[in-house]
Amino acid sequence: MLGSRYGLRTASLTFLLAFGAALAAGQDVKPAPSSPAPAEKKCYTAARVDGRPPIIDGKLDDEAWARCAWEEGFMQRMPYEGRQPSEKTAFKILYDDKYVYVGIRAYDSQASTIDRRMSRRDQADGDMVAVAFDSVYDHMTAFAFGVNAAGVKYDQFLANDGQSNSNEEDMSWDPIWEVATTVDKEGWTAEMRIPLSQIRFGAKDEQVWGLHVQRNLFRNSETSMWPLIPRDASGFVHFFGELRGLTGLNAPHQIEIMPYTVGSLQSSRPIAANPFATGGKRTLNGGLDGKIGVTGDLTLNFTINPDFGQVEADPSVVNLTAYETFYTEKRPFFVEGKNIFNYQLMGGDGDFSMDNLFYSRRIGRDPHYTPSVDGFVDMPSTTAILGAFKLSGKTKSGLSIGVLETVTSKESASVYSGGAYGNVPVEPLTNYFALRVQQDWNRGQTILGGMFTAVNRQLKDGDPALLHSAAYAGGIDFLHTWDNKNYYFSLKAVTSRVQGTADAILQTQLSSTHYFQRPDADYVSLDPTRTSLMGSGGNLEIGKQGGGHWMYVAGFTWRSPGLELNDIGYLRQTDVMMQYIWAGYRIFEPWGPFRSININFNQWSGFNFGGETIFTGGNVNLNLNLKNYWYTGFGYNVQGESMSDSSLRGGPSLRYPRGYSYWFSVMTDMRQKVRFNVFGNASGRGDGDMRSWNINPGVTLIPSAALQISITPLYAVNHNILQYVDTQAMGADARYLFGTIEQKTLGMTLRLDYSLSPNMTIQYYGMPFISAGSYRDFKRITNSRSKDMNARYQLFGGNAVYDKAGAQYTVDENGDGVPDYAFANPDFNFRQFRSNLVLRWEYVPGSALFLVWSQGRTGSLLNGSFDYGRDMQGLFDTHPQNVFLVKFSYCFQL
Repeated sequence: MLGSRYGLRTASLTFLLAFGAALAAGQDVKPAPSSPAPAEKKCYTAARVDGRPPIIDGKLDDEAWARCAWEEGFMQRMPYEGRQPSEKTAFKILYDDKYVYVGIRAYDSQASTIDRRMSRRDQADGDMVAVAFDSVYDHMTAFAFGVNAAGVKYDQFLANDGQSNSNEEDMSWDPIWEVATTVDKEGWTAEMRIPLSQIRFGAKDEQVWGLHVQRNLFRNSETSMWPLIPRDASGFVHFFGELRGLTGLNAPHQIEIMPYTVGSLQSSRPIAANPFATGGKRTLNGGLDGKIGVTGDLTLNFTINPDFGQVEADPSVVNLTAYETFYTEKRPFFVEGKNIFNYQLMGGDGDFSMDNLFYSRRIGRDPHYTPSVDGFVDMPSTTAILGAFKLSGKTKSGLSIGVLETVTSKESASVYSGGAYGNVPVEPLTNYFALRVQQDWNRGQTILGGMFTAVNRQLKDGDPALLHSAAYAGGIDFLHTWDNKNYYFSLKAVTSRVQGTADAILQTQLSSTHYFQRPDADYVSLDPTRTSLMGSGGNLEIGKQGGGHWMYVAGFTWRSPGLELNDIGYLRQTDVMMQYIWAGYRIFEPWGPFRSININFNQWSGFNFGGETIFTGGNVNLNLNLKNYWYTGFGYNVQGESMSDSSLRGGPSLRYPRGYSYWFSVMTDMRQKVRFNVFGNASGRGDGDMRSWNINPGVTLIPSAALQISITPLYAVNHNILQYVDTQAMGADARYLFGTIEQKTLGMTLRLDYSLSPNMTIQYYGMPFISAGSYRDFKRITNSRSKDMNARYQLFGGNAVYDKAGAQYTVDENGDGVPDYAFANPDFNFRQFRSNLVLRWEYVPGSALFLVWSQGRTGSLLNGSFDYGRDMQGLFDTHPQNVFLVKFSYCFQL
């Protein structure tokens, strides 16, 4: 994709073997010199169409194309930066009052080898070309339009100059435009017609836009560009050339109205005694999506009663931690333009990097409350979104604006108990609001911004009493770069306030995000009378992000005990501060047996707000791209002794010994029609008190240009002598109960993509998943902070007796023959199968028909032993829930 970056994982053993081979061959193994400074900006002058515009057929033989000259001058970016490309590329650009026309000629001396792979939009592969416009001419944002030789579109919005510390690419942006391609003996051509309504620009008599054109020659894994953007560049858009000659353009007012209707049929096993389980349910619904260009700078997206029935299901997981599972957003309304509302507190890929002021999965989530009744319950699976709108854009003065307003409905569960029907509220009427602003100066070298979020719930008698009535959070962010944006300093600071009843705020203090009840945290206090809670967090960072082989970062991040973002954001853990240092060395040019090399070093340490060190660690990882087009990587982590404030689920901190973890990956040549990949990792701690590993091999098959099949199995093993089971009371004391778990997990993800044409695709996703966990050697924590592992707990031995009838263990701790407490049997066998089959036909640009079949099966046992044959048979013996859905939408462009 235009300006895309990728991290490659590679094994140190492979590196040493290849390095030795290079020496033996007498090859030069010195790093290539730093990329040269960019040349003076290139310019292209577009021509106005005065007569008949081009017909979009991919042939570029219309008379209009003769009005402008071909532009060449492409330079190779990969694998050899600055060299002449293997094959020549040229382009032309025309325009009129409504459209920009782009013609690209990709010459190819081996035209018979042009790779024309069919796929769904935005998943293009093979030989490709793309053009990008910085139409706002802010040197920060760009609208990119691409196509492969088979005519498959891909488009994206590029923000924040594509800098490595930003969420730079939005592939979900799907403008309405046309393109056609043709292959001939000289190579292949692409002809585009891009409506001016799909991009943003200000009102000027003569426009100057940033311009970039790119070509990917698939068989050589070669990228060439006009103009060249160095591989060590700190950004992308500010390196663009210029498009001139655009005169007399008025920004059109974009109006797109897309009504839809959806019909669904659900089938499941009927249950005679349950009046809600009749075996079938039919619905017919409708809604409206729209997009309005308020000005040439601002666009309003809205949706009324949206339906996301065609969205792929989340993957299956078994979560044995204290923390919430993070799921990525897949719903189109929230995915498109997500970069506008992205407010990550810190970058990277660790646990803290997920913390964000805005997490759109909160909107329309499953209801918070599940009623407990002696009877039957019919629960809504999600909270209905009544309506939502997003106003976004960037003014010519450099002010970026994003406003989101959403209202979700009040939901109630239907209950049948004692021969009578009733309704129990499970989710109140809720308003979600987010405002994001950023002002940049000096072509984006300095940016000052802020964000504010608000959640307000209309809580009435009978509504869930443990929810916040209001939740507010805000933050400011500052970024300054210098030396052509190679160096930067950034600051983010956030604060939050939640309010509600004393019970609601008490629940927040007790939650896994806070655990104010910890007896060894004397700097926080559990206050059951509170009706509000406040906190702060942030991140401070300085580093080098481009310009040469070395890059490095030093930073500090913090989350105060009272910070709470989870009403509309995502926050995993509070009461933590962390310093971190990262350094990376890149070799961009091929040398020896490598196409590129990437090695990284990390160091970190964490503290709580009581000043205690709670973790330390470091990491080194190596990533290689080999000249045979394979990728390989390896990483090794070391962790020092740590203190966990979550293991006892609100009890005192638990000391863990030093540990380690490592990972490796191998990926074969991505150009081949049969390719393999494998990823594995392992971790351990102390003298083997914890050991886990998993392996994910995969194979991708491309039997034809239209069909792609991928199969990715998963096998994981987990052994842990300190796995939390339960907390029980014995008199005035708490008993923190743990066991030794032996867990095995097996899953497989199957994907099938079949493209009948660039506008009609069939996609299948299926994931069978089984996980079994068996517990033994039950114990209670006696001295959680002891440096002696054996002194931290006491085994129950024969004092824990299993009561099969009650499916529980009873514990006679003092040996007087009378059980002191009991806990449920924690053994489990979890089985789940999720799949969906989607036919998507974009019968005219912007309008689509979906045919969907989704199936789900979920079951469980208390056995605990892993038996593949038994569990898989049990999974598919489970009666499925099927959903058949037809969704039809039509886009009116007014």
